Amino acid sequence: MPENKVVFGLKNAHYSVITEGDDGTYTYAAPVSLKGAVELALDAKGDSNDFYADDVLYYTTLSNQGYEATLTVANLTREFRTDVLGETLDATDSTLLENSAIQPRKIAFMFEFDGDVKATRHVLYNCTVNRPGFSSATKTESAEVKTQELTLIAAPRPYDQNVKRSTTSDTPDTIYNAWYDAVYDPAPTGGV
Repeated sequence: MPENKVVFGLKNAHYSVITEGDDGTYTYAAPVSLKGAVELALDAKGDSNDFYADDVLYYTTLSNQGYEATLTVANLTREFRTDVLGETLDATDSTLLENSAIQPRKIAFMFEFDGDVKATRHVLYNCTVNRPGFSSATKTESAEVKTQELTLIAAPRPYDQNVKRSTTSDTPDTIYNAWYDAVYDPAPTGGV
């Protein structure tokens, strides 16, 4: 199958809460759809170090520390706020409580970018989510929709250094079609 020439769009955002085992490995909960994804920007994290010899750049080392991502969504769901951000729903009055002592849970984050041939599906295996700010403004002649912005740090998994996996034009349909059923995490390849 030919490869995409261009990439556009963002859809099928999902998250999966991570449970860390006693041995440090991760178990992923069933993925949950995160509706209303508007934009996702991923910036590579890592440094390069140059070594000079013989009056020239002799060798460069690069480190892959994952990505820093900015995810814009229409509105965060109650489920995301409780599952990931750690807010608690008070059963007596149905209010959400944010407590400063509660840390957000780590997640795998799944999404896809469309293309001219076939959408490419991605999973980031080890994400920490910063709680979003929020704002709104008065309505004028028209109501302007306000969005919420999350920052995700997608780091290498501690036990195998895997950061991300993506489908290709040659990914078998059995894997591609089941991408959002569970976090795709086959036997380790390419890790340390």
